[in-house]
Parts: sequence; structure tokens; C-alpha cells
Amino acid sequence: MSKTALQKIVGMNGDESVAFAAKQARVDVVAAYPITPQTIIVERFSDYVASGEVDTQFVCVESEHSALSACVGSSLAGSRVFTATSSQGLALMHEVLYLASGLRTPIVMAVVNRALSAPINIHNDHSDMMGSRDCGWIQIYAENAQEAYDWTLQAFRIAEDSRVSLPVTVNLDGFTISHAMEGVAVLEDDEAAKFVGERHPLYKLDTANPMTFGAMTLPDYYSEFKRQQAEAIDSAPPVIAGVADEFAKTAGRRYSAFSAYKVQDADAVIVCLGSIAGTARSVAARLRLQGKRVGVVKIWQYRPFPAEELGELLTNVGSVGVIDRAVSFGAPYGAVCSDIASTKELTGLRTRLFNVICGLGGRDVRPSDIELVFHEALRYAAGEPVKEPLSFVGVRA
Repeated sequence: MSKTALQKIVGMNGDESVAFAAKQARVDVVAAYPITPQTIIVERFSDYVASGEVDTQFVCVESEHSALSACVGSSLAGSRVFTATSSQGLALMHEVLYLASGLRTPIVMAVVNRALSAPINIHNDHSDMMGSRDCGWIQIYAENAQEAYDWTLQAFRIAEDSRVSLPVTVNLDGFTISHAMEGVAVLEDDEAAKFVGERHPLYKLDTANPMTFGAMTLPDYYSEFKRQQAEAIDSAPPVIAGVADEFAKTAGRRYSAFSAYKVQDADAVIVCLGSIAGTARSVAARLRLQGKRVGVVKIWQYRPFPAEELGELLTNVGSVGVIDRAVSFGAPYGAVCSDIASTKELTGLRTRLFNVICGLGGRDVRPSDIELVFHEALRYAAGEPVKEPLSFVGVRA
């Protein structure tokens, strides 16, 4: 067995860990606009630029729309590109999100998840990214600062792989992760740079070899472009898995499409994204000591959604409670639960399914809230009919 690379523990919050990973990836261009709670990321990276630690063109722009537009142009010119945003900033980028994926630009963007207004709120939920869940980007959700660092490094490899060539978001919960200090195990700069490697674009803007990008496409060809884009994101899972294998050999930390905790013999399981997973595992461990067979699935790779693998994992589970931290107004379920419902249909799962909305606008999701969801799931697993397919937990009467 090969030895993992030398690492050191550095005290950083989640935003700083992302900036540090982007520095180690030796990005060519950063174009960004500050917005809470993402601002620390671009502040720290601007410090690296000012101190000469990176040879990066830092582009200060007047809005998030301009930031991502500059990133698209820079990526088409062959540069390795990084940016970051949150909430209303991501919403302002919405038009350009589709340009970035449709033009197959391998941009890496950190999204520090924050509630969308109105009413105005600067704290965490997933309404920003769920509002853009179908924008054609690969989407990863981190649980803590360590995962934010690790996934940012991996994201460059995934995005720039010629079989994929699509942009990637690394999502981290606002304040809960972005502003919480942790000990983060980081690679030495040279090892990180070696892992990420150099970008070798297949096609780029080049005066010596002129090409056209983003030309007008009428009905006779537009569908073919979209099919190619769909094929690209569908081809990403083996690439993500291969990058994760290499990262495990380098850093000793292994990632996949999702993380399963005590699911194999579970009667009831909670499925969730992001920082809430740690609380869910802690409650599951306590309930296990009481003889209750419960488990937790934390999804890392939200797009492309790992339906087949999750269907196989959940085959013998009696009941699944899906926690969404965003509301899909007018829909039967929240976004994540809708994907699990589709998984159930596609894979023939017979498990009982229900959806819980909680943690909106930064409201704490307490262990008692999680325990309530587990007890509800256990009742359904025992045969009780699902009375409320979708409910709010932790909301005042």
C-alpha cells in the first residue's frame, strides 16, 4: 500500500479552506463579487494575490453576473478559473450559469449556501442552489471545512476532464461551515498542485486557430447540443469516482457519490445534504444504543444524481425520511425528496417515503428535531400509513 502524502493540520474556517484549495490549484483567473457569507473566500484569495503567493489574475467586477461572465470568457481562453458566491449573488448569475454549462466551461465555483429573500436573511438554507439545480453544473455538497477543502481540489480534476468539461459547484452551508473554525488536514502545495495537474483544453479561443463559441443555434441543431450536454454530465460519475480514488491514495480520505452510516440493516433511514448529516449520525448512534435500527445517507454528489446506487443501497429499508432545507413551492415534495421519489420509481423501491422541511433561514436543526423524524420513519417502517408526505419540523405553531 502506497503511503499518503505529507499533510499538516491548519486552523481554518470553511471559507478559508476553499480559498486555500483554490490557491493550491494554481488557478489562472478569479473573478468574483463579495456577498455574505461567501466574502471571506475572495478576501483570502485576494490576500494570496497581493502577497505574491499566486500568479493569478484577480478581476474585480461590479456584480455577480459580471463575475461569472468574466469567468466564462477566461475559461474559453484556456485558463483555469475559480469563483464563489451565495444566495442573491447566485440568483443574479442565473442566466450565466446556463451559458457556462452550455459552453462546456470547466469553472469551479464555491457556493456558500444562504437563504433567498424575501424576507431578507443572510443565514443558511439550500434555496439558492436548489433554485438553480437544473442549470447543468455538477453539484457537490460538503459537510464540513475538511470536505470543502478536499472537494474543491477534486472539483478542478473533475471539471477539466475531457470526458466531462463541465462546471462544478462545491456547496457549503453558510456560517455553519463557512465561518466555523476547524482543524483541516491540508496537502503540501506541491502535492496538491501535482494532484490537480495542468489544464489541457481540447478547444479554446486562439487567434492562431480561430474558433467560434456560443454561435446562434436554431431548432435544427439546438436539441443535439443539449443531448451532448446531457451525455457529458451522465458520463461524470466514473470520472468523479476515479478522481476520488486518486485523492484517497494521495490524502487518505475517500469520497464517493454519498456516505452511508449504518444503513445495511436499517429499518428507517434519513437522507440529507450538508452539515446536518453530523447531527443526524449522532442521533442515529444514540438510537442504535436503544435498539432502534436507523441509519443516515449523506449525499455528496447531488448532480448528477446517483439514483441507481441509492436504489440499491435502500432496497431493504422500510422507510426513508428525506430532509430538505428548501421549499419547492407548489410541488408535492422538496427538491431532494423529489429525486428520491424518482429513484423509488426507477429502481422499484418499496420503501415508504416522506419529506421533512427544516432548517430554513439558518434555524437550528436540533437533535430533538432529528429524533422526531427518526421516530416517524420507524412508525412508517412498522406499517403505519404515511399521513403527511410533506411536513415542516421546528416551525412555530
